[in-house]
Amino acid sequence: MLDVLYLAHDVADPAIRRRTMTLEAGGAKVTVAGFRRGADTPAATGVIELGITRDGKFAQRVAAVGKAAVVLAGKLRGMGRPGIIIARNLEMLALANRANAIFGGNIPIVYECLDIHRLLLRKDFAGRSLRAAEQYLGRNVSLLVTSSPAFIENYFRPISQLKAPTLLLENKVIDLGDGAAEKPPLPRPPEPGAPWKIGWFGALRCQKSLKLLAEFSRAMNGRFEIVLRGRPAYSEFDDFDGFVKDEPFMTFHGSYKNPEDLAAIYHEVHFSWGIDFFEEGLNSSWLLPNRLYEGCRHGAVPIAMRGTETARFLSAKHIGLLLDRAESAALAHLLADMTPARYLMEFDRVAGTGSGSWVFDKADCQRLVSRLSALRANDAHPALMQEPSQTQSNKGGLL
Repeated sequence: MLDVLYLAHDVADPAIRRRTMTLEAGGAKVTVAGFRRGADTPAATGVIELGITRDGKFAQRVAAVGKAAVVLAGKLRGMGRPGIIIARNLEMLALANRANAIFGGNIPIVYECLDIHRLLLRKDFAGRSLRAAEQYLGRNVSLLVTSSPAFIENYFRPISQLKAPTLLLENKVIDLGDGAAEKPPLPRPPEPGAPWKIGWFGALRCQKSLKLLAEFSRAMNGRFEIVLRGRPAYSEFDDFDGFVKDEPFMTFHGSYKNPEDLAAIYHEVHFSWGIDFFEEGLNSSWLLPNRLYEGCRHGAVPIAMRGTETARFLSAKHIGLLLDRAESAALAHLLADMTPARYLMEFDRVAGTGSGSWVFDKADCQRLVSRLSALRANDAHPALMQEPSQTQSNKGGLL
């Protein structure tokens, strides 16, 4: 069995739970250690907490990593030597190297990077320094895991100096069923007089999307309603709760469990908002978001911004609706002539792709763990973690 030490930037992020489920379904044993964002509850059970960080507070997070490095040996005391260490995001690579040293070194490190922070793309001293830090901290990385080919094409290949093999691991929906195919989604046009519904689910961090959808729904005077679910990044909004409360055609229903609740929540909407302007022209243009796969898997017609990786992905499959301009008037033009007949045509195109494009099943989990297992050094260290005074090396790795 592959023992994985998974170092997480935010243990309350549902993506941490999904990755843990994926690895465990593939046959791995996973220990999660990481930071908690404020009062958020860890998404996975049995988490080793390393401290508290603040969303959007880069300097505070760097300081928290420094403090965690000092106490990491004590936090991991008694844990057996892992087969690999996975570091989720750049800030965790420092702790990955520290953990590797604590366990005696020579443990393969996997760097999982599913977002390219805007600071990494700056051309000034700060950007160059952060990329240099990535290169240094990633010097022992055995595998880079990322979720969109545009991240490779626009950052890792031309800009980053990280030298490691790359694994493209899309943000597909985990389906750990017994092998029996789940029933395909059914079309669900609204009853006469009822509104069409657009669902914006997941990590809610884009104020521009929130305002655009609010303006659009008001302009359509109730013909379209906006349904929000997930985890708002409150640091990115002036007043998320107050704004939504004042909107007549917009509602927020809180968080949900992924993948358990996906079928139910997407069954309530007709369209899925797949647009993010959070880091417009950069990360937001390159990513393939979770909601893209979730919505299509469960029959919601995706809406994407033309010129993004998401739009290119959908165009290759001949599905979805593409917005030409980031304006409520352009969205109204795109959806103004929506009828049950047009909706059924768009729905059938999405449903016709089959689940394989959207689902990561148990066999996929097993293949992933097999790939990670192959990284293990020919070093079967049976001993428990060493005390810091016994450790000579200062290498490490993490996910």
